[in-house]
Amino acid sequence: MQKYMDYIRDYSKNTYTQMVREPSGLLTEPFIVPGSCYSNCLWDWDSWLTNVAVRQIMMDNDDYNPEFIRCEKGCVINFLNNIVEDGRIPISILPDKVGDFFEEGRTFHKPCLAQHAAFIIKTNEGDAEWILPYIEKLQKFVDTYMEICRHEPTGLYFWPDDLAIGVDNDPCTFYRPPKSSASIYLNCFMYKELLSMVYICDLLGIESDIYLKEAENLKNAIREHLWDDRDGFYYSADLNLLPINKNDLLHSGAPRHWDCLIQRIGVWSGFLAMWAGIATKEQSERMVKEHLLNKDSFCADYGVCTLAKNEKMYCIVKTGNPSCWLGPIWGISNWMCFKGLVDYGFTNEAKELAEKTIKLFGKDIEQCGQMHEYYHPDTGEAVNNPGFQNWNLFVNNMIAWYEGRKYIKEF
Repeated sequence: MQKYMDYIRDYSKNTYTQMVREPSGLLTEPFIVPGSCYSNCLWDWDSWLTNVAVRQIMMDNDDYNPEFIRCEKGCVINFLNNIVEDGRIPISILPDKVGDFFEEGRTFHKPCLAQHAAFIIKTNEGDAEWILPYIEKLQKFVDTYMEICRHEPTGLYFWPDDLAIGVDNDPCTFYRPPKSSASIYLNCFMYKELLSMVYICDLLGIESDIYLKEAENLKNAIREHLWDDRDGFYYSADLNLLPINKNDLLHSGAPRHWDCLIQRIGVWSGFLAMWAGIATKEQSERMVKEHLLNKDSFCADYGVCTLAKNEKMYCIVKTGNPSCWLGPIWGISNWMCFKGLVDYGFTNEAKELAEKTIKLFGKDIEQCGQMHEYYHPDTGEAVNNPGFQNWNLFVNNMIAWYEGRKYIKEF
């Protein structure tokens, strides 16, 4: 462990500034890129989570790099400067164009922009003045999710379609009809986004009750509709049901009394209910015991499989557009599961997952001199995209926790 931690620390300290970019074209503020083939593009959840991870590196080295600190706010401002009239913001932005298909009204920036802003504000001792000129745009963005992505019968949120949803080919959304997937990933993110808006608005003296009320409603909806007591796990839900027609004689005698159907597909993002603080203590115990530690499903030698091994769609393959989330180990899924374990008091399990992740990235740096985008769950072999940094750098946050030091986490 010590050897691998030293490799990781040295690599991180010497390379993290390679993700810094100066303003160019549509990107009028300095920004952060994920690394490797994404070398000149600002991405939504990538920039947020990279920011959190790099803050750990700077704290560990007592090196608060002013160049990188400029990029933190720059990422948020660049996105807000590219908002369109209906409140949507692109998933990605290049100097000369916004991400593909954005103009067609497809899936847009994930609900994590307020979370990014809240993290920066909290990290800077509650200084929210920099976001004040943009607060109406941020409100418009979150309000747009509430207006166009909310399923009224359940109170859950859905993806407009399956384009670039972060967990690219999650079978619960991938190749499914538009607006049919109440993704557990999306709903956990939206819950945290609403709480972030409450925090920001309260600091600025702006009314926040609408976001607080919606957050509470959403938490209840997630617990009601996405928790499966039979399996002891949080799943996504299918919203693609025909409307109830009282004049339809074949159905009118016993119309459906459910507004969605649980999708019993074992996807790692079910553990986000712990990351977001939505799962009850009793639920978390079942999730960990029956799923996270189950070697037939999620438990692997190098972390948490992104799709359970016992799913028919399980597949470890090198792909791009979409990237493969059908089983490979990703740095971000390991981190978010780890954080959920820590928050719910599963200290031994968190330590084991930290050790697996340290070993994964330490071996890669030792053998290849760099990190990759995703890995084989049982061999640790790199599958795709050498030079990828991004949220892999969260391994430094794990190391800090592992060594009993202060560790940085999301808002």
